[in-house]
Amino acid sequence: MSLYGVMRTGVSGMSAQSTKLATVADNIANANTNGYKRAETQFSSMILDSEAGSYTSGGVTPNVRYAISQQGALQFTTSSTDLAVQGNGFFVVSDGTGTPFLTRAGSFVKNSDGELVNAGGFKLMGAPITDGVMAPLPANSMASLVPVTLNQLALEATPSTAGQFAANLPANSAFNSTVKSSLVAYDNLGNRKTINLTFTNKTPDVVPPAVRATGSWEVSATVDGTTSGPFAIGFDTFGQSSGLGAFSITIPGGATLDLDMNGSTQVAAPYTVLRAAVNGNAPSAVRDVEISTDGTVFAIMEDGTRKASFRIPLADVPSPDRMKPLAGNVYAATMESGDVQIGLPENGGLGKVVAGAVEQSNVDLAGELTAMIEAQRNYTANSKTFQTGSDLLELLVNLKR
Repeated sequence: MSLYGVMRTGVSGMSAQSTKLATVADNIANANTNGYKRAETQFSSMILDSEAGSYTSGGVTPNVRYAISQQGALQFTTSSTDLAVQGNGFFVVSDGTGTPFLTRAGSFVKNSDGELVNAGGFKLMGAPITDGVMAPLPANSMASLVPVTLNQLALEATPSTAGQFAANLPANSAFNSTVKSSLVAYDNLGNRKTINLTFTNKTPDVVPPAVRATGSWEVSATVDGTTSGPFAIGFDTFGQSSGLGAFSITIPGGATLDLDMNGSTQVAAPYTVLRAAVNGNAPSAVRDVEISTDGTVFAIMEDGTRKASFRIPLADVPSPDRMKPLAGNVYAATMESGDVQIGLPENGGLGKVVAGAVEQSNVDLAGELTAMIEAQRNYTANSKTFQTGSDLLELLVNLKR
């Protein structure tokens, strides 16, 4: 082993310990970074072939590994858009160019465009839900995902097109007597329209008992002075409605509303509304956002309406620890990590989404400070090796004098 080899080995050791100190410094600096995964320096020896009676110095090679698959502790917050993954999986985010990445950093806030972005400026991606149907989610592609945008969650006006109404019409009421009820519907612009229903008893007072038992009524519907009907309602001998279909009611400025009155009765009891519901809604602003454990994003409107608007998927790879860390606390898949697979939370081995929480870093400060002292001591020892080789080389040079 030459003196130069001694010095090269010392330099190799100092370089390796410098790498370890760098990873320790990064870990300590990011101890409070949400979703950060600690780096660890591992060493492998460099052994060169040696002949009998001699030794050829090698050195040491540092290898940096990341504990990406290790779960960090969850810290609960007061923000409904702070998200954490409990279990396997990563959020899919994208940068300004639309390039997708994976991350566990889920401290999301709304930007000026209504998009949810984390501290690194990356946008949270999801699958839109339209009329209760989620967009297709290919298992091995992130191309169909779009930014989760809260501004798009505002409820648009929906005209009323269908309704249900059922009531008990008193069997003992007089001929041509009336009872009334009202329903609320919406036109094309979301304006409230009151539907006034008037029920008129058309069963004569003096009829054979069998005819009296069956009974018949008429109903008319008036909206803004426009009357639809009258429509006939018949009842059997047991007071149950028979042969009823949907009555078409004209909504001025809106759509035609089909009102289903099946379930109405005629028994010897006071007039009672049994069922009343009409679809459609007025426009409403978003008051809050609620995200469930399966990743469904619900918009809570000012009027109390709860609307499913997005589904947040999770992504995973066969070997998460082999992904490539990038600036902004995101990861990119590599050949060593395997291809990205997309799925829904709580399915296929993926974890669940925890709203109102963030995942803390998995850095152990006590362990990092211990590793720093070890690296410092080892660096000093390797510097002594280099210094000793230098001193011996100087002694060898001085032999000529």
